[in-house]
Amino acid sequence: MASTAAAVPFWRAAGMTYISYSNICASLVRGCLKEPHRSEAVAREKVHFTVSKWADGKPEKPSVRSDSPEE
Repeated sequence: MASTAAAVPFWRAAGMTYISYSNICASLVRGCLKEPHRSEAVAREKVHFTVSKWADGKPEKPSVRSDSPEE
């Protein structure tokens, strides 16, 4: 049976981005780990980044943000 549509990854067909699919998979894997590996994986999950707003073509003072599930 030939299909005229191009093959589409199942995560795309479900309306997800690859990043959201990857985050769900990583969360499931972390949930399956036993201690002490689980706590190590959760510690690596935390992300810190800076955000700078631009005004008049120049960056304003950057603010450090944290994107972690606990917060």
